[in-house]
Amino acid sequence: MKVLVVGGGGREHALVTKIAASPSVSKVYAAPGNAGIAKIAECVPIDATETIRLRNFAAREGVDLTVVGPEAPLAAGIVDEFGKAGLPAFGPGARAAQLEASKVFAKDLMKKHGIPTAPYRVVDSLALAREWAREVDLPAVIKADGLAAGKGVVVARTREEALATVDRIMKDKAFGTAGERLVIEDCLEGEEVSILAFTDGQSLYPLESSQDHKRALDLDRGPNTGGMGAYSPAPVVDDAMMRRIIREMLIPIIHAMHREGRPVKGLLYAGLMLTADGPRVLEFNVRFGDPEAQALLVRLKSDLVEILDATTNGRLDQVSIEWDERPAVCVVLASGGYPDRYDQGFPIQGLSTVEGDPDVFVFHAGTRMKGSQVVTAGGRVLGVTALGANLGLARERAYDAVKKIRFQGMHYRTDIGLKALDR
Repeated sequence: MKVLVVGGGGREHALVTKIAASPSVSKVYAAPGNAGIAKIAECVPIDATETIRLRNFAAREGVDLTVVGPEAPLAAGIVDEFGKAGLPAFGPGARAAQLEASKVFAKDLMKKHGIPTAPYRVVDSLALAREWAREVDLPAVIKADGLAAGKGVVVARTREEALATVDRIMKDKAFGTAGERLVIEDCLEGEEVSILAFTDGQSLYPLESSQDHKRALDLDRGPNTGGMGAYSPAPVVDDAMMRRIIREMLIPIIHAMHREGRPVKGLLYAGLMLTADGPRVLEFNVRFGDPEAQALLVRLKSDLVEILDATTNGRLDQVSIEWDERPAVCVVLASGGYPDRYDQGFPIQGLSTVEGDPDVFVFHAGTRMKGSQVVTAGGRVLGVTALGANLGLARERAYDAVKKIRFQGMHYRTDIGLKALDR
């Protein structure tokens, strides 16, 4: 079986690692991949958004399954395009991908179908947005409607911050057309968790729980990022809470999307806030989270390719999933300045010193080869992930590995998983 993985981040490195380990797989391609992925798969120089080139490549090489990592190609309709050519692809079509690609669509759908989420209002002009920013109760959450790589959400705690955020998104067009509309939400208090589930449009198979760390700095300070680390499982989600999330969020959104003529196939991601009044949906995504995928996939004992294939072909009810009971912790190593402006091209030292430990994984995100040297090539550079007999040991093992790696400007959070340890 030949498999193509679309994307080149840490999530895709984790996917390629599990896919390459499947006994049914003879060849793995990655487009465009990165320096780490290149060690276990053939990287092809096609960007994740070049749908037609990717389709032609998959047809030419006889690819049996394409797995799409990032949200942008999903929203652009890559799965639809592959389907027209008779090429199986894991992920939703463009109409279903609107659940992630438009926060306005998602919020309106949740309201229509009674799925618990924060009260909100939608604004589509700078003048109206400024008016709301002057009057809204603080703190307030301001979100760009479209895709913004996880950076289009700001929790405004002062009037000045609210007004500056509105201007940055709508006037200065920090996220281009993604910021033409805003969602302004009441700020929910509680603990965030990520619940992912496979779905073939009919059946639903939840994964283990995880928790992302979105802010750039310790103690959840600084701007939002694509994610600075994750751990799995999240002890705040016990069996009773998981059943409630499935009953009140996951199943209703699958049914709602069906009724809207937008069936979700592939991976459903629910970002939730566990409040004193119960779980509330912060966002829905339609792909693996990053870095949650890194913490989750190292715990997956079942054959990932069997699951992806069954999901794509409507046979999800025929598979079972087995997990490693040990917790996993992922610490993201980022470029200096991320999530804002940063330099790249710096040599990465120490990677060889963490090789050989079967319970430590270094997933490449923003890396490339410069001659024989691995160098930085993005904001999030590496995801150092470790398994341990308990969460404390997994943290210790991950941070021990982090200390062996270095590149100019490297920064990372030192508190990944501490919330769980406090429990």
